[in-house]
Amino acid sequence: MTSLVLLDYDATGIKQPSRSAVAAAAQLGEVHALVAGENVGATAQAAAKIAGVSKVLVADGPAYAHALAEPLAALLVSLAGDYSHVLAAATAVGKNVLPRVAALLDSQPISDISGVVDADTFIRPIYAGNALATVKSSDAKKFITVRAASFDAAAAVGGSASIENIAAVPAGEGSRYISSELSKSERPELTAAKIIVSGGRGMQNGENFTKLLDPVADKLGAAVGASRAAVDAGYVPNDYQVGQTGKIVAPELYVAVGISGAIQHLAGMKDSKVIVAINKDEDAPIFQVADYGLVGDLFTILPELEKGL
Repeated sequence: MTSLVLLDYDATGIKQPSRSAVAAAAQLGEVHALVAGENVGATAQAAAKIAGVSKVLVADGPAYAHALAEPLAALLVSLAGDYSHVLAAATAVGKNVLPRVAALLDSQPISDISGVVDADTFIRPIYAGNALATVKSSDAKKFITVRAASFDAAAAVGGSASIENIAAVPAGEGSRYISSELSKSERPELTAAKIIVSGGRGMQNGENFTKLLDPVADKLGAAVGASRAAVDAGYVPNDYQVGQTGKIVAPELYVAVGISGAIQHLAGMKDSKVIVAINKDEDAPIFQVADYGLVGDLFTILPELEKGL
């Protein structure tokens, strides 16, 4: 039984969630990886080193330069016949492409799995992570997105997979790339960070994120996150959002500042190893999941914390 994993990557390399998808696929049998893009020779070499991958398929061409759903889906449809399972991390790319491939092949996608029972049976969270459903699929081919926080990522080195170049597959142009605006930061990416400091509506404005939260994050070597309320209020960009409709994270340490603990937010971070909550409301729901709680004014506590670090 062989699985194919669509790898998600950027200029810095293959993203950690994709290595978590490889780890999930390894529980099903042999693993092949797909690298699709333009001028992706270096990425393919990196993919070949991932522990557990036995073969890397490389589709190199301008059609795959921006990970649009139509060309990637057409490519995966052409490859799916050789595989029992097709997986991708539950990132923007995976969630954009895999359901489309499943629909084209008349299969039911299985989204956001957090566990593998056997080749047909998987565990996935429901009700904002408050319950776990065990689902069994009778489809001949399974199309699966993987919740990266639930699987330890496969090692980035240690493998020695073969590399095979494959031809591009024609696809309809339902969408086209126009431009992209990417935020730049020297901090670690949220889904890969070991420490995350997040702010909520209690931060009051974006300036306070910069003045109070960023210095603490810098001293901890942490990524900066935010609740949906803070993002919707325009305090920070939406790629900071942690939660059910944002990014699912499980760092070693998660510091929640001025976050009340809505179910949507808890669904995205409650698997963190250690949770620290700072909030002036002692009845805030965040304290129910926190390992350590500090009741007080964040505008007093954060400067003191920075000095202490």
